[in-house]
Amino acid sequence: MPTSPYDFDIDRYVSRIVPRSRLHLLPKPISRFLGYRSTPAAPTGSILIWCWSFIGAFCGILIVEAVFETKHFQTQGVPPVVASLGAAAILEFHTIDSPLAQPRNAILGQMFSATIGIGVTKLFYLSPNFESWRWVAGALSVGLSSAFMGLTKTVHPPAGATALLCSTEPAIVALGCDNFQITG
Repeated sequence: MPTSPYDFDIDRYVSRIVPRSRLHLLPKPISRFLGYRSTPAAPTGSILIWCWSFIGAFCGILIVEAVFETKHFQTQGVPPVVASLGAAAILEFHTIDSPLAQPRNAILGQMFSATIGIGVTKLFYLSPNFESWRWVAGALSVGLSSAFMGLTKTVHPPAGATALLCSTEPAIVALGCDNFQITG
């Protein structure tokens, strides 16, 4: 029940459409591998978390950078890696119990923020004075991304940096806007 007229919970509407998890119905080894636990997991020691966060962050960023190093991306002028992914790796692999580090937040938050950042930048790019207004596009991208992530319950702080980079980093802006022209 909402506590005020300004309280909105998207899950009240989405839960009718998206079915509940059925992982518990799968064979135990498979459901466990996919993350289902019948009882909460015991606390993990900090040294183990540090070791796994090192392995996860190292391997995750290594894979992303390897993809960005392929010939396809190199010919497009793509930067070696988007900096906000470093912050996402730390959040994902080091603070695994944080609500902000859950897969829903990481994947959808990054996707929504990148889409909003690109969309806002393309609108601002229509102006002949884009370079003098780029900073406003960056601020608007982050603000809209923040509000949309809040609305969809997908808040992921590194995604705010992704939205900002989509508007302010020339190499990333060039990917989406260099061949952008209005037709019709």
